[in-house]
Amino acid sequence: MSEHFFAPCPRGLESALAAELTRLGAAQVSPVESGVGFQGDWPLCYRVNLWSRLASRVLWRIAHGPYQSEEEVYRLARAVDWPSYFDVDQTFAVSTVARRCPLKSLNFVTLRIKDAVCDRFRDTRGRRPNVDTARPAVRLAAFLDATHLTLYLDTSGEALFKRGWRKSKGEAPLKENLAAGILHLTGWQPGVPLLDPMCGSGTFLMEAALMALHIAPGLGRGFAFERLENFDAQAWARLRREAEAECRPRQQLPLWGSDSDAAAVRHARRNFAEAGLAPVVALERKDVLELEAPAAEGVLVTNPPYGERIGDLATLAEFYPRLGSVLKQRFAGWRVFIFTADTRLPGLMRLKPARRTPLYNGPLACRLYEFPMVAGSHRRQR
Repeated sequence: MSEHFFAPCPRGLESALAAELTRLGAAQVSPVESGVGFQGDWPLCYRVNLWSRLASRVLWRIAHGPYQSEEEVYRLARAVDWPSYFDVDQTFAVSTVARRCPLKSLNFVTLRIKDAVCDRFRDTRGRRPNVDTARPAVRLAAFLDATHLTLYLDTSGEALFKRGWRKSKGEAPLKENLAAGILHLTGWQPGVPLLDPMCGSGTFLMEAALMALHIAPGLGRGFAFERLENFDAQAWARLRREAEAECRPRQQLPLWGSDSDAAAVRHARRNFAEAGLAPVVALERKDVLELEAPAAEGVLVTNPPYGERIGDLATLAEFYPRLGSVLKQRFAGWRVFIFTADTRLPGLMRLKPARRTPLYNGPLACRLYEFPMVAGSHRRQR
């Protein structure tokens, strides 16, 4: 039986996620801002949770209807047969998101949905489940637009970008699904040399390694759908066995990472070691301005730690021109991609981007700049 699902994702990756869901077998794929709706059966839901590199979660739609007041929200939520979805001994939590919602308090709306769930359990089971906002067994998501309420059950649990491999974060790590989406936008493919010269804890390199070795990003973690009443353990076990059989042998790959911060390199090495992938990537402590290209051509992708480890705005204004010179002099033949919120970067580097793709790192508006490197200056080339 086909069910309705919604997969949120970082803003700017909706089209890429829609294509990924289609490859995984989803039907009626419909991208909207910050996510993609789709339809499919439960094995598809399991497969998306296991294999999606771009989704943040997979939400299962269980109710949808019009509302005009908090009491109508309560009645719609209470009409759902919650005990058929999860057990009274499991804790739950409700999160609410709204756009153009006419109601005054989202906190009150959330409270009324919690009341509706508990009242339905009390009517059916004689007692109510407990609420745990920190680590609930079951997460409910409510979305309100100007006229309608949609209720979802979260089939993922922890966000899907939490792959389970990151043991050492360092400063302000990039979310894994955003890093995977950026790699997709660069056009990088396994086997193509990849370098991150300001790698931090190694997120770009880890996502590339998982892709190259065909390791499902969710293979090392659990999911909330395993705690739902309709969980099909046999179907899930079969999907996991198939994913494990598709993993390729761990071997050295053309992946290079470096960072001037010794602590960042330690974080990256620990993460690869914990994931059992230490042999696949070359990591070193080195200043980006001292680097040489490790291959004749390839893809360089990085998220400069603007204002974090490099320094203040004045320091960056001095750093960026030097970085531009290094790229022009030493990386001819490479395609360079820089993900940043600092819109001064192309001008200060004295490079004209071939493409600038708007993306969001959480609420922060960013750009992915593409610079094809050629020998000498772009002006002389033209």
